[in-house]
Amino acid sequence: MKKLISIVSSCYNEEENIIELYNRVKAQMEQFSDKYDYEQILVDNCSTDNTAIILKDLAQKDKRVKVIINSRNFGHIRSPFYAIINGSGDAVIYMASDLQDPPELIPQFIEKWEQGYKYAFGQKTKSEENIFIKTLRNTFYFIINRIADDNTEMLKNCTGFGLYDKSIIDILKTVDDTYPYARGLIRDIGFEVALIPFTQPKRKKGKTKNNFYTLYDNAMIGIVKHSKVPLRLMTFLGFILSALSMIVAFIYLLYKLTHWYTFDAGMAPIVIGLFFFSSVQLFFLGILGEYIGAVYTRVDKKPIIVEKERINF
Repeated sequence: MKKLISIVSSCYNEEENIIELYNRVKAQMEQFSDKYDYEQILVDNCSTDNTAIILKDLAQKDKRVKVIINSRNFGHIRSPFYAIINGSGDAVIYMASDLQDPPELIPQFIEKWEQGYKYAFGQKTKSEENIFIKTLRNTFYFIINRIADDNTEMLKNCTGFGLYDKSIIDILKTVDDTYPYARGLIRDIGFEVALIPFTQPKRKKGKTKNNFYTLYDNAMIGIVKHSKVPLRLMTFLGFILSALSMIVAFIYLLYKLTHWYTFDAGMAPIVIGLFFFSSVQLFFLGILGEYIGAVYTRVDKKPIIVEKERINF
């Protein structure tokens, strides 16, 4: 009996890319028709264009295409993770539906899997993305790899595009988190990773769904779920600033006592100190809020996804 490979993707308003994605995946998997069966699972995140219609048409023509339509848009974190854990194959390959994850890397993923790797990821070595976004992304990797707990190093420029062995998928299915950070979970699990470098092509059709907010959300969820350093930094800086404030206050007191009639501090130090400490407090409150939000999401116990329709399963 042939082993099964699941190719999974999450979609949102990708009507211009779905057909090409299907054809390119099919062309790659036909190379392995003598060794593997495959299924292509597409999770539609409540698209507002014709994506769902196109997916249903593909599923009707090809029973290897399996479709899940969400009851609403569940965001850029939950829907891809749900797509991954719904793969039933001996290996699961995740790729974005915008064709910026080239299906032509599938043979290299399978080759690494056959060599015994539990997962193989595509690693972007070049990209035509905006220089500002690239700088933010590199800054995030620099920070997270220096503050992550338990020596957990995030894989730089790996977005989740790659192959996961069934044993990894079984572990991911046990994760009790409604807002999971898959890239961090993979590093928590361990095992050696095979990295396959590739140049990310520029999106040719449709509009990107990534923006500053989605990148910020990814960055913050990665930090708060995998590091306690920001919380401890708040404590350390609190001690340091408190000590500094006491020293400055004592110096001012001594100077005033020794120069009672000539020393006049004025309003500038008061205003500067007020704004400085207020900004520090607000920054720390923001960090604390991110951790509280992550805890609330974890204990809220909402489902990762609510399905509206499921086809060909």
